[in-house]
Amino acid sequence: MDPYLQWELSRTGNHVPFRASTHHQHHTWAKTYHSFPELYIQPRSTEEIQKIVHLARRCRRRLLVVGCGHSPSDLTCTSSWMVNLDHYNKILHIDQDSKLVVMQAGIRLYDLIAQLKDSGLAMPNLGSIDNQSIAGALATATHGSSTRHGILSQSVHSLKIMLANGLEMSCSADENRDLFRAALVSLGALGVVTEVTFQVTSAFRLQWSQSLHPLEELIADWEKDLWNRAEFTRLWWLPYKRKAVRWRADKTDQVIQVPPSNWWTGTLGFHAYHILLYISTWVPRILPALERFVLSVQYGFRHDDDRKTAVQEGHAGLLMNCLYSQFVNEWAIPLVKGPEALARLSAWFHGDDEVARIPYDLDNLYVHAPIEIRVTDTSTNPGPRPYLDNTVPNGPTLYLNATLYRPYGRNPPCWKRYYEAFEWLMKEMGGRPHWAKNFSSVTKDEFHDMYPDMKDWLRVRHQSDPDGMFIGDWHRRHLLLETDPEVMLPFEERASRTEPARAGGLNWFGQLPVKSSSPLSSEESFDMMHETNSENGARVMTDTRQ
Repeated sequence: MDPYLQWELSRTGNHVPFRASTHHQHHTWAKTYHSFPELYIQPRSTEEIQKIVHLARRCRRRLLVVGCGHSPSDLTCTSSWMVNLDHYNKILHIDQDSKLVVMQAGIRLYDLIAQLKDSGLAMPNLGSIDNQSIAGALATATHGSSTRHGILSQSVHSLKIMLANGLEMSCSADENRDLFRAALVSLGALGVVTEVTFQVTSAFRLQWSQSLHPLEELIADWEKDLWNRAEFTRLWWLPYKRKAVRWRADKTDQVIQVPPSNWWTGTLGFHAYHILLYISTWVPRILPALERFVLSVQYGFRHDDDRKTAVQEGHAGLLMNCLYSQFVNEWAIPLVKGPEALARLSAWFHGDDEVARIPYDLDNLYVHAPIEIRVTDTSTNPGPRPYLDNTVPNGPTLYLNATLYRPYGRNPPCWKRYYEAFEWLMKEMGGRPHWAKNFSSVTKDEFHDMYPDMKDWLRVRHQSDPDGMFIGDWHRRHLLLETDPEVMLPFEERASRTEPARAGGLNWFGQLPVKSSSPLSSEESFDMMHETNSENGARVMTDTRQ
């Protein structure tokens, strides 16, 4: 361990543990990025988190809080100090009357779901996976697929967040409202979220059905009851077949009915499809024919007119298997623009330039199936809207997710050109990218145009963390306009280089500030400068416009 840090640790005493290791290797779930943090720290108490923050300030180190690393971007990469809250994961209180649950922010969704089930409760909505921590799911605007639900942050009643000065602050719709709106989708850039109070519901079962339909039929039904007939609806579009799997689910009291399965949807089909996808990286023209495998392996359809039904516990019905390492590029657009977006994208896949009007060459470009289509509606939410909520504020939102698999860690050959074309169309549709995905062509100026409240998020972010303890290269590239781009914040981390990783993807290396005894590294000068202590800490969040 670094001698400077050892000296600082000797000053703080041993009554509060500092659980750090020096040889951790981090990678995203999809192994798209790998990084090598100087320290990997797993605290188990609020006092330990506070000690980490104080030591980071004294040692001039950036802090990056990471959960499962499911984002395939470099958002979770650092060469500085990585903090993982897997051991800070307790449910602190359950109120059966109000159905408010107070939990430590590191709890993984699968643990939360299991413990809620024991109390006859459930999360009202979920995304496609349950590996995330609750803090991570909130930080990137995770969502499910229902016009009767919004993003997960919509169910948050209040939060506690530890700022860069070591002060833990509470925020809600009624307390530190600006901080609350910034922290509901924080991108990890404000501080360490330590506690979440979340609105849950009574446990429920879902009765679902899925069937295959021509894309034109679904578009014709778009403004009728396609998205409103059931509480939960999602589509998986197979672009070369010009068809989509429609999945619908409603709550039910029916007994559990296990989803149908066969030998082809198990291990054999999984590996056969994986091998064929790998072959397609060398011979991409086989991809249209592989859509038959998608129907068989992922959805269990032996024939196009098959219909699958089941009754499952709510969380089990909402989750899905992501299968293999993948790039994901998901955008949110107004639901009313969905038919045009799908029609133009479909035309582009089939070489109809007149209808597509997408100025990108399709030559030898083939894509993977399915393209996932989901919905939310945050427009009826009476609570505070997160500053960085990517949904449409005045109506339902449609999400289009262009997934590309990376079989055995190998990138598909035309992924950059595909994503450039896809993002071009999404921008023309008034879209915004999902924060945790693989968008590549959005500039800082475009982000600021997409988010009228960006200036407020940046204001609160800077008040919370003026020295950039929670700022990395990803934030600088996409969001920060608050300082000269050539001048780093004192604790900010910039990427210094990337290189191909032996396991596939990229190794990521960051540039760290030099340790020094400058005034900025002392907590005394920080507190004097920003007047933050337990009695007047709330003044940090004062709206400067008032």
